[in-house]
Amino acid sequence: MSSTPHAPQPQDSSASLASTYQNLHAHPELAFQERRTAGIVAQWLRNCGYETTTGVGGTGVVGILHNGPGPSALLRADMDALPVTEDTGLAYASTQRQVDADGTDVPVMHACGHDMHVTCLLGAATTLAAERSSWAGTLMLVFQPAEEVGRGAQAMIDDGLFTRFTRPDAVLGQHVAPLPAGILALRAGPAFAASDSLRVTLHGQGAHGSRPEASVDPVVMAAATVLRLQGVVSREIAGTETAVVTVGAMRAGSRGNIIPDSAELLLSVRAFDEDVRTRVLQAITRIVSAEAQASGAHRAADVEVLESFPAVVNDADGCATTLAGFERHLGPGRVVDPGAVTGSEDVGLLARAAGVPCVFWLLGGADPAAFAGASSIEELTRIVRDLPSNHSPHYAPVLEPTITTGVSALVAAARTWLPAG
Repeated sequence: MSSTPHAPQPQDSSASLASTYQNLHAHPELAFQERRTAGIVAQWLRNCGYETTTGVGGTGVVGILHNGPGPSALLRADMDALPVTEDTGLAYASTQRQVDADGTDVPVMHACGHDMHVTCLLGAATTLAAERSSWAGTLMLVFQPAEEVGRGAQAMIDDGLFTRFTRPDAVLGQHVAPLPAGILALRAGPAFAASDSLRVTLHGQGAHGSRPEASVDPVVMAAATVLRLQGVVSREIAGTETAVVTVGAMRAGSRGNIIPDSAELLLSVRAFDEDVRTRVLQAITRIVSAEAQASGAHRAADVEVLESFPAVVNDADGCATTLAGFERHLGPGRVVDPGAVTGSEDVGLLARAAGVPCVFWLLGGADPAAFAGASSIEELTRIVRDLPSNHSPHYAPVLEPTITTGVSALVAAARTWLPAG
């Protein structure tokens, strides 16, 4: 294990932040296992003068800085990584492995950019602690575990986040994305989709591969189910509505000459509207049950909800306030409307539990050179489509100007919501 980076002084923060990002990227940790990351965060915050508490919601870290009377604002970063084998070719690429919650040894990578989120919030923590004359009130920094499994925000809430500490007046944060570095993207209203992760277990009857007539083949059942599920969005959801149904894993059997007893499907469902979400989930249950019955299964299929959290709905007035702050502190022309994002986030649970506005934006992390000549959001979107996306083994934000912009955005948001007298 490498040494823990120190909390930088303002004059050396840029180099320290880049080094810290590379350190975090090379040492990713899965959900609820972010102990090394939490240790780095806690030492940094203490060195900056924050009241720091670890172990919140498992491995979460909370830093509080009081700066006279005034409102309170929560700035949030998530810390966990994904079970992905990194293929970026970076000098600081991850080669780490961990045992996941199911007991499986897996590769680990920061394929969603949470290391960038942590780095930027540490940079903002340093700036805001050093420049207290620029804001007033209470700053609450939340470094959250387990966003990737949709349970970290709720775990911190259940562990007394808003009773042990403070109840903020706003929840603020950002997520890095393959937009041009130097650009932010903010949308009012339903901004990130609701997410449901399901495990479907289809029960068949095993037999020798040479005697399929003696079996109820769950592999065929699973294959038919996967194909039929593709019709949920295309045939049951209107073109004016949005939903995504993805089968991300299909697991069955161990050898070619053995028909197994069961097959497992792992599904991801995204939707913005609660009615659409309900219809999609009902359709999945109906199709799974019907395919099992059509196959002659002696036992009904099991549909288990593994993760579920609502859409992130950005407060309209809060977005207008924050946008004005971005333009005031970062300059005009730095923020675009990305449209509704079908990716999901559990940050909205923090705002919902506190009963306060949520403002959550995208931070561009792609090389700006890739977007040369693009002059509209449509052209940006077309270029983004060809770049490695979050969760890809090839995904890695450029260090600059991503870090500088991310730090500046968080600082600007904090100063906007915590204005100095």
